[in-house]
Amino acid sequence: MTRQRQATCQCGQLRVSTQGEPVRVSVCHCLDCQKRSGSAFAFQARFPAEHVAIEGEAREWTRTGDEGGGAVFSFCPVCGSNVFYRSVDDPSLIAVAVGAFAEPGFPAPHYSVYEQRKHAWVTISGDLDHYD
Repeated sequence: MTRQRQATCQCGQLRVSTQGEPVRVSVCHCLDCQKRSGSAFAFQARFPAEHVAIEGEAREWTRTGDEGGGAVFSFCPVCGSNVFYRSVDDPSLIAVAVGAFAEPGFPAPHYSVYEQRKHAWVTISGDLDHYD
């Protein structure tokens, strides 16, 4: 049976349902992701767009990253939760904030990126790829 998950904003108005396992799970330590997530790093899971259903109203904000690529971030206009985003360069994937799943058993990350900006006290361990 295909794994189904549901991610929501804090108020529940914006919902993302996914089918299957994510194709990539990562943490990002870039300063923009720290600001976006309100934490020391962002933790997201990417799914093929055809395996994602979005319900509810979302507001969007587009940002250009350090390397020139853009991302369109979608958040709840009621509670402000950042729930998902799409890369401008690859809209075939939708990245969902892992915290929005509220699932402590969610798969661990495969990648840790922008580690040169990682907070000194953060340790990302396990069998994953590390990138500066």
